[in-house]
Amino acid sequence: MKKILSLLALLLIFNGQAQLQSPAEFLGYELGTQFTRHHQVIDYVKHVAENSALATTASYGKTYEGRTLQLVYLSSAENLEQLETLRKDHLRSIGYEAGAKESEKDFSVVWLSYNVHGNESTSTEAALKTLHTLVTEKQAWLKKLVVIMDPCINPDGRDRYVNWYNQVKSTPFDIDPNANEHYEDWPGGRYNHYYHDLNRDWAWLSQVESQQRLPHYLSWMPQIHVDFHEQGVDSPYYFAPAVEPYHEILTDFQRDFQVTIAKNHAKYFDKEGWLYFTDDVFDLLYPGYGDTYPMFNGAIGMTYEQGGSGRAGLGILNSVGDVLSLKDRIAHHYTSGLSTVEVAYNNVQKLNQEFQDYHAKKNNKYKAYVLEGQEDKMATLTALMEAHQIPLKKLTQRTNVKGIEYSSQKTKNTVFSSSAVVIDGTGKKNNLVQALFEPKTYYSDSLTYDITSWSLPYAHGLKAVATNQSLKTVAFEKEAFGSTIDPNAYAYAAERKSVEDGKLLAALIKADLRVYYNQEPLSNGGKRWDRGSVFVLKGENKHLPDLAQTLEEIVAKTQQPMQSLSSGFSDQGPDLGSNKMRFISNKKIGILKSDRATPASYGEIWHFFEQQLAYPLMQLSENRLNESFLQDLDVLIIPSGYYGSLIDQAGENALAKWTQKGGRIVALGNAVRSFANHEQFSLKKKANQDKDEEVAYADRERENIRSSIYGSIYNTTVDATHPLSTGFENSYFTLKTSATAYELLDNFGTAAYLSKGVQPFAGFSGDKAIKLQSESLIFGTERFGRGSVVYLVDNILYRNFWENGKLWLINAIFM
Repeated sequence: MKKILSLLALLLIFNGQAQLQSPAEFLGYELGTQFTRHHQVIDYVKHVAENSALATTASYGKTYEGRTLQLVYLSSAENLEQLETLRKDHLRSIGYEAGAKESEKDFSVVWLSYNVHGNESTSTEAALKTLHTLVTEKQAWLKKLVVIMDPCINPDGRDRYVNWYNQVKSTPFDIDPNANEHYEDWPGGRYNHYYHDLNRDWAWLSQVESQQRLPHYLSWMPQIHVDFHEQGVDSPYYFAPAVEPYHEILTDFQRDFQVTIAKNHAKYFDKEGWLYFTDDVFDLLYPGYGDTYPMFNGAIGMTYEQGGSGRAGLGILNSVGDVLSLKDRIAHHYTSGLSTVEVAYNNVQKLNQEFQDYHAKKNNKYKAYVLEGQEDKMATLTALMEAHQIPLKKLTQRTNVKGIEYSSQKTKNTVFSSSAVVIDGTGKKNNLVQALFEPKTYYSDSLTYDITSWSLPYAHGLKAVATNQSLKTVAFEKEAFGSTIDPNAYAYAAERKSVEDGKLLAALIKADLRVYYNQEPLSNGGKRWDRGSVFVLKGENKHLPDLAQTLEEIVAKTQQPMQSLSSGFSDQGPDLGSNKMRFISNKKIGILKSDRATPASYGEIWHFFEQQLAYPLMQLSENRLNESFLQDLDVLIIPSGYYGSLIDQAGENALAKWTQKGGRIVALGNAVRSFANHEQFSLKKKANQDKDEEVAYADRERENIRSSIYGSIYNTTVDATHPLSTGFENSYFTLKTSATAYELLDNFGTAAYLSKGVQPFAGFSGDKAIKLQSESLIFGTERFGRGSVVYLVDNILYRNFWENGKLWLINAIFM
């Protein structure tokens, strides 16, 4: 019977393969002679799945612009018939699925991800060639493997690049590196729709592409994951092993197997005489990458980098006078991709055993992480943990927990309530948990490719302890939401302490409600309302036919509670009719769109308003920055970037006049520089007073990082009475990604600052950079005529994961 089934399978394969076309036959052109648009990529993937018994495909979602996200699964026909059984058995082998193994198959899982950066477009072309070769020439490999291919992680960015290139290129294409087709227009094709770098989003899941991809990745837990990239035109090909710093929880096997794969690549590259390098530039520390995140889940995660990127087009002359063609670039990625699958095929048993050992070991730094805080902030964190399939528990009772307390980085006893969340540091996903939660990340070398601190309790503004104490816990359960609106109430109140509170405020204003906030704390309705709380007074909203119903609808939609207050008379503090209650007007907000803006910063703001705050944001081109376009705006947000002087020294251009008449500028990150040392403003940029030292040429890189900050966490001092500081107490942990520093503001303008002699809590800061941060501004405001400028020195929307910082922007808009 088995022989008959095998013959039938072979017959089906033969008949299907006879109909299967190569990429060139299907597309009508040779790969490398033009770029393939995303819809053509999807069509070819579906063609292969329909005409080969060794492939099946499934969509896993849509991008922001509506393009299809697609996976293709490759294995033997017999394996594909029982694919779900194999998947569950694979998870059972590491304790991630209950029940006994149902199949006798011994196989490994390889996942190949292409084109995460849209203008690094070679890899998707290589994916099509790799796909065809695997099902037509490498069937033997597929008997022992499940190969999962994502041919294009970032379709929006890819099509932005491909469409731009097709519009501007010469015919025939121009290899001169000075030609226009080698210089992308802003923002370039690297990013997704919201100009977000998807290769930094694996851990934070801020973008819809990441959110839809991760459940499929975790449902398979591959043993090998490759992320295909491109780099500068003159760079040789890069493949792992990576360079230090490696995160300390990565295993010897993970390091060694990168070398095993590299040696196989080298065999093929040596044969062709292709240049390549390893063990340089690209490290394995930051958890948001397509190589590190898989590593923290036990896989062999690797980045492969081909020279070219958005500059190379169909061909470009490099600095040594050779033409780097798209065909060449495809060949390199095609070769490394097949070589990776080959190594997996030859090491199935080893991969499986080591993967099981990785997930069996529980010897992490801390037994548990205990957290509690403002309800919305906790909900945001627990939702992220659930997306990563990290189990959550809670304390059974009020507990005194001994361990590293995050706000001091010292060992002490801290009391937590019975509602505190506990994340097991020795259970499922224990290595990923350590990478995301440890108070301070260890790095073996300060020369690193990315930020060096990201600990989630700081990012979410939570009280936390990392402990080795045994704790009594029960399963975590979400509390049901409930909030009742009394139609007979005098007023309705809500807190403003989180992004979700800001979303409620935005919804109230959009619904044309008249909203107020208190300048001083007050007690009413049995509750203390801190400065900046939100109040809707029934008597001030008679223009609405049914205020209670409107509020009920907003509360239900935002899932944010409002408390009904029976009287305007406060038990303490100002009454609700006091002049200490200030009206929050409906703000028309714009964002400056400029080629001088950092695309990522622009996109972070754009995404925040549309996808989180749900509040209108007008995109205003710098070319239209005149009085007629500005006159209807209340607030103009300037993304981080390098602009020079946006307001002329005489203070007479359109932006200056608009601000002096009452407009508000909110400057983020490097945009703050435009107002420093300016005749019209008091903001002063701090200068490094240290004298340059003579160092050897070979030491120049390490000398330079003495003045640099690579994503360090600092504890700021906050003036909690400042309107900009609404919702914050006396301190706030900020993520600094730049060493640029400014003097404190006069006239009560400073809202948050770094104190004298400040030191980073976590992450690398060079000694010269640390000295410069002493007594420096973090957030503040300055009057300019009847208007103002808000300075947000640190980028509070950085990669959309520093959740606790987002409230500063909400305050800057609505204060």
